[in-house]
Amino acid sequence: MVASQPRPAPMVAFDRSELNEILKIYGRMVAAGEWRDYAIDHLKDRAVFSVFRRSSEVPLYRIEKDPALARRQGAYSIVAQTGMILKRGPDLAKVLRAIDKSLKIVSG
Repeated sequence: MVASQPRPAPMVAFDRSELNEILKIYGRMVAAGEWRDYAIDHLKDRAVFSVFRRSSEVPLYRIEKDPALARRQGAYSIVAQTGMILKRGPDLAKVLRAIDKSLKIVSG
């Protein structure tokens, strides 16, 4: 009798459309000279996209996907360098507006 191997726990990851939304803003901020590096972490309970001004620092922002919070507060959140949650919700594009500096209100 062969003992069955334990299955590794599934990890949470960003899908292609989520990464496209994040990388659109990341590209604009890099072009503006505000951001310079990023890191992606896929953990068993959440996925994290961290944005850095310099790679040797703590992240300026963390864009987190936590499916366990999807029904309550929304799976997506933006966490500032201080640990404060800037925005949380079920729609990634709307949550990302909290850090998208290119969308400015122009009054005429």
